[in-house]
Amino acid sequence: MDDRRPAGLDAALLRAVRIRLAAPALTSGARALSAAGEHGALWIAGGLLAAGADRPRRGRWLRAAAVVAGAHLGSMAVKRVVRRPRPELAGFAPLVRTAGRHSFPSSHAASAAAAAVVYRGLLPRPAVAALGGGAAAMCVSRLVVGVHYPTDVAAGAALGALAAGIGRAWVAGAADRG
Repeated sequence: MDDRRPAGLDAALLRAVRIRLAAPALTSGARALSAAGEHGALWIAGGLLAAGADRPRRGRWLRAAAVVAGAHLGSMAVKRVVRRPRPELAGFAPLVRTAGRHSFPSSHAASAAAAAVVYRGLLPRPAVAALGGGAAAMCVSRLVVGVHYPTDVAAGAALGALAAGIGRAWVAGAADRG
């Protein structure tokens, strides 16, 4: 067994998620979220679309989308250093293909959490709640499809939130032009 592959509680939690959230509707939704979140596409595209729709704050939206992209790229850099293999649970094949073979941290979780934090200041309250729910669903989807351990997802979300927290001042300082 690879010494970078977690054992014990992390694997047990992943196994529990795979068993308890195996309903076809949930796995289908998790697959769809996984595809939409590949390379941060859902969250970056959302920021770019908002930049086009919200002309008075275009500069802030563009910077916010760049922060999300930066969080995603940062998570990819960490993966190259840590090199933790993806989960291999007996009897539980992954439900999606992945772009790479390393799992720590989850780049999907990093970009989702970054979007939830950095877009929050640009959205009305109801949209903030929906965005947070969507980001949480993206994180859980990575467990449901079996391509990340819980610690991969937690670390990715923490990295994304940290990156967005640092980037918020830069986003707020953007000179917006209509």
